[in-house]
Amino acid sequence: MTSSPLTVPALLHRTATEFGQKDYVVTPTERLTFAQAEQRSAEIARWLLRRGVGKGTRVGLFFPNGVDWVLWWLATARIGALAVPLSTMYKPAEIAKVARLSDIAVLVAPDRVLTIDVAQQFESAFPDLAEQSGAVLALAGAPYLRTIVLTGPTDRAWATGGHTESESCSPAELLGAAELEVAPADLAIMVHTSGSTADPKGVLHTHGTLVRQTSTWPEAVRMVTGSDASVRVLCAMPFFWIGGVLAAMGGLHGGLTLLTLPRLDAGTALDLIERERGTGVIGWPAFTQKLREDPSFTTRDLSSAPLLKDGPIDIAMVNVPDGFPVHRTMSETAGGFVYTDIAIVDDEGDPVDDGTVGELLVRGIGVMAGYNKRERGDTFDADGWYHTGDRVYRRSGDPRLFYVGRTTDLIKSAGANVSPLEVEAVVAAIPDVAQCVVLGVDDAVRTEEVCALLVPANSTLDLDSIARLTRAQLSSYKVPTRWVIATSEQIPTLPSGKVDRNTLRALISDGILASHRLN
Repeated sequence: MTSSPLTVPALLHRTATEFGQKDYVVTPTERLTFAQAEQRSAEIARWLLRRGVGKGTRVGLFFPNGVDWVLWWLATARIGALAVPLSTMYKPAEIAKVARLSDIAVLVAPDRVLTIDVAQQFESAFPDLAEQSGAVLALAGAPYLRTIVLTGPTDRAWATGGHTESESCSPAELLGAAELEVAPADLAIMVHTSGSTADPKGVLHTHGTLVRQTSTWPEAVRMVTGSDASVRVLCAMPFFWIGGVLAAMGGLHGGLTLLTLPRLDAGTALDLIERERGTGVIGWPAFTQKLREDPSFTTRDLSSAPLLKDGPIDIAMVNVPDGFPVHRTMSETAGGFVYTDIAIVDDEGDPVDDGTVGELLVRGIGVMAGYNKRERGDTFDADGWYHTGDRVYRRSGDPRLFYVGRTTDLIKSAGANVSPLEVEAVVAAIPDVAQCVVLGVDDAVRTEEVCALLVPANSTLDLDSIARLTRAQLSSYKVPTRWVIATSEQIPTLPSGKVDRNTLRALISDGILASHRLN
């Protein structure tokens, strides 16, 4: 058991004491130090306590990346409430569904999120909301939702204003007493997994798991950004998903600075990195590619971020020996593996040797407490293992996991399994290729055909040359027989920033993206 603080409030207090005047969160328009984060989140926490929010209360947070998200999240954690971040990309029906599934009691939001009128969005989500008035709501579509807080100006009778003047807050002594009752075993956050079709699953994490699993984040960021300088990293992942939560929590370990944007825009991101001497970017490859394609990229002073200019487009591909990316971890392990028991097993459940690919199983204090509203037996096996479905391997003497893909991602071509990641690594290493996405498309003879979509690094691509170079490094059955040339804007992505492979497959199959056959 570590002697480090094992709750979010305890970690915040330690960090504010040691790094109080250092920047914690910097946006294009705001700056928050660790000392300010402690002071301002305390005011919000006292305001919440005055309104009956406390241990176990489920508090929905509908904010874009920025200072407000961090402050309300910290305030929620400090009083032992359960934070439920909601995606600001949700449509009204999705807001209503997640509010109901997660049993949110208090929902907090600004009056506007970018171009969204939040009051109108909530009234569309909850049809009977407009008829409500007073401090306590009664909504059939979200039976536990009692309060909606709008932090900006509003004329809605159903909304509670988010003011934090001292006279409307509980005494500071009460907050201090409440923080002492927050335990490592208490639930701290519910992160909803993203997907293209299925309903999101609420992943529950305790304070202890969050603190432990993010403790190695500073070291990991220095490794993937190639910088030994004081970490000032652009977080290009939303705070309402595990990648953003990892960054927000990771910043509390060692006083790291997060640069962030309410909306991802390449030019604005480059402005922020250049102005703040950012040391790198934490995000999906698609956004890094957009940064490099920005017309101003070559004129920028990005000397503080060495790998942004010259490193791989995917940070998971930094210093990999075999061309397979390092496993990025998952929502179920709070973004880390350091306090997680790991097993890699074959189809019969037997452990495999180093260098052999198998399914990843995880358990232990670093793993989620469970899925919201699912019994433990529906989530973990009899020995406590969570079966991830991820196919990975380890190298002897290397603690990292290398990610080969998910069983469902494998391409079944003429009876053989092809890993898209293996093919992508080979093709993307060719100098004329800026980005490569490999997927299987339906084929009457092979069942699936290996197809590679390429984004050129220059104006033209010689497909015959690329196919020849690929054949020299891969078995014949792995070499793509269909090739697509496209721009990065033509590659569909999910809200998370990952490539939307289902939509991309349809675009190719329907001929919307033209393909070329090379046998």
